[in-house]
Amino acid sequence: MAPGLSASPPVVVLLLSLLGLAAAGKLLVVPVDGSHWLSMLELLDVLQQKGHEVVVVAPEVTLHIKPAKNLLMKLYPVPFTQEEMDAVPQGLVQDVFEQGTFLERVTRLYQRAKKNSALFLATCTHLIHNKELMRYLEESKFDAILTDPFLPCGQIVAEHLSLPSMFFLQQMPCGLEYQATQCPNPPSYVPRAFTDLTDHMTFLQRVKNMIYEIPNFFLCDIVYQPYAELASEFLKREVTVPDLLRQASIWLMKLDFVLHFPKPLMPNMVLISGVNCAHKKLNQAVIGSSNIVIWKDT
Repeated sequence: MAPGLSASPPVVVLLLSLLGLAAAGKLLVVPVDGSHWLSMLELLDVLQQKGHEVVVVAPEVTLHIKPAKNLLMKLYPVPFTQEEMDAVPQGLVQDVFEQGTFLERVTRLYQRAKKNSALFLATCTHLIHNKELMRYLEESKFDAILTDPFLPCGQIVAEHLSLPSMFFLQQMPCGLEYQATQCPNPPSYVPRAFTDLTDHMTFLQRVKNMIYEIPNFFLCDIVYQPYAELASEFLKREVTVPDLLRQASIWLMKLDFVLHFPKPLMPNMVLISGVNCAHKKLNQAVIGSSNIVIWKDT
């Protein structure tokens, strides 16, 4: 051993024993309901099997988030009924698959987004203003937070608790993941929703792709601007939704170029499309300095 780097045997034993403690962490989970939760649940099962302590924060009225014996769940009250919540996916499916012109489809989605976003915003508001629950989260000393940025409530909590955050998602509405990470998203190469285009486009197809991008500005303003106002009021500083999202340490993307066209990605965007497959081989990936171990499919 080099001079100045020697260590006594008791110190070596102590350091080696601490490695076992660093292998597992305490993880706070703020999920998004619906299919978002169903895909996240399997990841949480794997994390628990690896020794991590997982705490899930969820509203009392949900679609699919239910108490489970293998999960520690902290539930909080919300100002709507189960019937109102059940109507959310039914109306969305009807609007998405109903035929009509592009303008008619955008108008339907606009009205649906406005209605649904008000309900989910109420969920977030009652979470961050639940003083008893927030006090518990502050005192629990979590190592990191795992959340779905489709609704940025989890990231608001992460900012309040000063926790590193990990995002688990497929993709964001209006391409917000590109804006937040400063990832290239050229309309001449990356096809937009509802266009039926590929990553190889003629000039006229590129023009069409750019036109289809315009409604995104209005749809995202309706859905996400209230979260920016809520975050600004709660965090006591001016903040936008891209400001919140760009704080994420890593984006775990449920994508694969087998099913999606190739497109630019940033270094902290990790493709984990096989995470929901019934049979998978997992390898270890350590996230930042939070001592949380995530599992990435190969």
